[in-house]
Amino acid sequence: MCGIIGYLGPQDAVGVIMDGLARLEYRGYDSAGLVVVDPQGEFAVRRAQGKLANLAAKLVERPVSGTLGMGHTRWATHGRPSETNAHPHLAGEVAVVHNGIIENYLELKNELAQAGHEFSSETDTEIAAHLVSQQFKEGATDLEDAVRRALGRIRGSYALVILDRRFPDQIIGARKDSPLVLGLGQEGEYFLASDVPAFLAHTNRVVFLNDGDLVVIKGGSYQISDLAGNPQQRQETTISWSPAMAEKAGYKHFMQKEIFEQPRALVDTLAGRVKAGEAEVFLPDLGLDAEALKKVRRLVLLACGTSWHAALVGKFWLEGLAKVPTEVDLGSEFRYRDPLVGPGDLVVAISQSGETADTLAAVREATAKGAQAVAVCNVVGSTLTREAAGVIYTHAGPEIGVASTKAFTTQLVVLFLLALHLGRVRGTLGDERARALVEDLVQLPGLLGQALEREAEVVAVAERFAQAQDFLFLGRGLCYPIALEGALKLKEISYIHAEGYPAGEMKHGPIALIDQEMPVVVLANHNEVLEKVLSNMEEVKARQGILIAVTESDNTAACSQAEMVIGVPPCPSLLAPIMLTVPLQLLAYHVAVLRGTDVDQPRNLAKSVTVE
Repeated sequence: MCGIIGYLGPQDAVGVIMDGLARLEYRGYDSAGLVVVDPQGEFAVRRAQGKLANLAAKLVERPVSGTLGMGHTRWATHGRPSETNAHPHLAGEVAVVHNGIIENYLELKNELAQAGHEFSSETDTEIAAHLVSQQFKEGATDLEDAVRRALGRIRGSYALVILDRRFPDQIIGARKDSPLVLGLGQEGEYFLASDVPAFLAHTNRVVFLNDGDLVVIKGGSYQISDLAGNPQQRQETTISWSPAMAEKAGYKHFMQKEIFEQPRALVDTLAGRVKAGEAEVFLPDLGLDAEALKKVRRLVLLACGTSWHAALVGKFWLEGLAKVPTEVDLGSEFRYRDPLVGPGDLVVAISQSGETADTLAAVREATAKGAQAVAVCNVVGSTLTREAAGVIYTHAGPEIGVASTKAFTTQLVVLFLLALHLGRVRGTLGDERARALVEDLVQLPGLLGQALEREAEVVAVAERFAQAQDFLFLGRGLCYPIALEGALKLKEISYIHAEGYPAGEMKHGPIALIDQEMPVVVLANHNEVLEKVLSNMEEVKARQGILIAVTESDNTAACSQAEMVIGVPPCPSLLAPIMLTVPLQLLAYHVAVLRGTDVDQPRNLAKSVTVE
């Protein structure tokens, strides 16, 4: 969950680290800190509670410099947010930053205390620093040896970067169940980070580390090995994102920018996979040929959070178009119920980052039982994409805002592509219908652009209801997962209590909440269940609820019932979930702005949930 950046090279490390932390702050912003080895060979440490700006202010008051260092931005797990608990943590000559959870830290802490170690924080991370330091007392010959010994004692998940001031030309990284990436700069220049954007302004040459990897950087080179010391070969990758893609480009917030990037993100995700006038879908990295896909007896979609909502929509498409029985499961629940999964099942794991701990654990459980897995992911080279048999990338580009927007709509597009592909391969989708659906998909980015042009209607709704205490979102069929997503977006960034429901379930409980103070957002597009949705709207009106319809402007039946309307262009009903998502994202965004919350970094949330 936390953000890590380490640097060794010719530049001033402080500038590189602070720039990297700024690009990683979406991963955690309870506190931040850095350490560099200064020109006198001493550790210079600066830490601050709260946002990165507080750390920057301390560096203005008390500057530091050096060419070797590391920084950290924290999302609190063990220990409350405070300057004392901020990383880095030091023990003797050793400094450590860490992302993950050390599960046996209490056992180790008691052991180290008996050996004379004294602790200054409430964190599990401090244990790692003391454990490495202790290894020198027990015979470790150098830093690499000490780190190997220490890691052999740790249970849990970690991305660790470790320095020892006695070795000013050396930096070590290790990963297990938490992401860590090696960046290769100019000669003799290296970066270690939780995510590529941290150093993308300096280099686009990266090496993605695997679980169990230890990377030792010293003497102008790097070497990767496992914990036993066996050399490991990892491929160098060139990232195509430009640094500008991770900047705000004139928008007030990253989330706003990313909402408006969606038409382009959809075009990029479709590129090379479909073509107007053709019936086929090309998924060259899927990892499964036509014969293998014909043998699939069941699909299991695994995801968490917003990606789970995408999976719920995907179930409708995959069963409707490809006629494959499809289950949707939360990654965080899947492996704790001894799931019935095995040969013949195809797991589709959906994760923006490819590092979501629960989704990764669920995939490993499924594949251990004999299932095959493919990934739907936005990050090239992430853990999920390396562990799955195949991948369909969502070409959304970097998504910095914590609340997912363009990653979600591109996930939906990819799931629709997968449904089309399976339908063609398995013979459930004929040429004529497939060609028509491909044409609808190709037209979709333009329709999203038209929806974004109607932002003023969303702003009007936001201005009226920004101070509401509760919201209800309703949808039926394909659109009920979008009601869930709309409610999630609103609660994530505005802190308003919001619930999403299938409209048909309204009478099974939520109707008790409706009164003259309750805004009810209804997804009322033209589809086969519109009449039932209109009946639900009547039920809301009868209880004096305030109706907000999200619908096509020519849908007079829905518009006449609603007190306020957010219009969208007419759209094929199968693709309506993607279209209707856009105004709900804008609604959450503008309500949050009016309430003065931190849109890009909402409280208690982090972009990538890399610990359970």
